[in-house]
Amino acid sequence: MCLAIPARVVELLDGDNARIDLGGVLKEISLALVEDVAEGDYVIVHVGYALSKLDTDEAERTLALFAEAGLAGGAVAPG
Repeated sequence: MCLAIPARVVELLDGDNARIDLGGVLKEISLALVEDVAEGDYVIVHVGYALSKLDTDEAERTLALFAEAGLAGGAVAPG
């Protein structure tokens, strides 16, 4: 199963790269597949690439559902 998750862009880097906040973990990803991304935007991320931009409200609802399911921060809760 593949999973693409919402993440907030915290810094635009050289080239088509950005630093994202993924549940408190900062990761560097590629923005090569998405146009017009700014700091503070949410993107859908899969295997190191942003696939699309995501509306802030939708991203926050999705992240809340992940947290409710015990998937906060990209880790499965023990149990």
